[in-house]
Amino acid sequence: MEVEIISTSEDRVEFVLSGVSSAFANALRRAALSEIPKIAIDELNVYNNTSVLFDEQLALRLALVPLKGDPSSLVPREECGCEEGCPRCQVVLTLMAEGPCTVHASDLVSTDPSVVPAEPNIPIVELFEGQVVAVEAIARVGTGRQHAKWQVGVACGYKNMPKVEFSEACDGCGECVDACPKHIIAMEEGKPIITDIIKCTMCRLCEQACEVGAIKVGEIEDVFVMKMESDRSYTAHEMVCEAARTIARRATSMAEQLGELIT
Repeated sequence: MEVEIISTSEDRVEFVLSGVSSAFANALRRAALSEIPKIAIDELNVYNNTSVLFDEQLALRLALVPLKGDPSSLVPREECGCEEGCPRCQVVLTLMAEGPCTVHASDLVSTDPSVVPAEPNIPIVELFEGQVVAVEAIARVGTGRQHAKWQVGVACGYKNMPKVEFSEACDGCGECVDACPKHIIAMEEGKPIITDIIKCTMCRLCEQACEVGAIKVGEIEDVFVMKMESDRSYTAHEMVCEAARTIARRATSMAEQLGELIT
């Protein structure tokens, strides 16, 4: 297996994954969406809310605010010995604001300085004169499999690496250059070449434009172009690495259980 980074930023990464099956590429995508542990607001105690939002709407918005923090610092609620919540399984954040103002994620005050909104400028609600919001938010650890608020990956997808072949029958007419909607075909020394194969959508318009049938569009079965974006609770790099570790842990667990059955 080989990985080639095409582009990367704090919350986005694009890379070429070679030497794997489509099942593995899809497993990596699904793990980023549903298997990575994350801290998110799970419960809301509303003490005062005279904003335009119902309590349920306010709770939904706050739950979807991505929080940065180390999920390993908390145990899942169902694994904790307490009955009503404790510092081992939850973090408390408070929000108190009075209008006129726009309440942002940065207005959340956490009892744990390491658990904070990943993007402080997310607007929550606009308060007008005399309106008040006073709530206590309880954050817990979970995975996207349980609820979307614990989903780390927000836009994760892949495609097979495109493959465009020009045969000796090509007469250099250049019709394929004009037909390509992505403008990735150019003429060089009277012959067409691909300037950026990753941008190819395999629409086959170039293939259809070639009257002599010299163009064949296909895909490479074991090479994938993957684009993955996080909600910033993890960096894109951390998300991909954690997704891979999740797959490895599951595979190891399965191998151990199968080994016990065989012996």
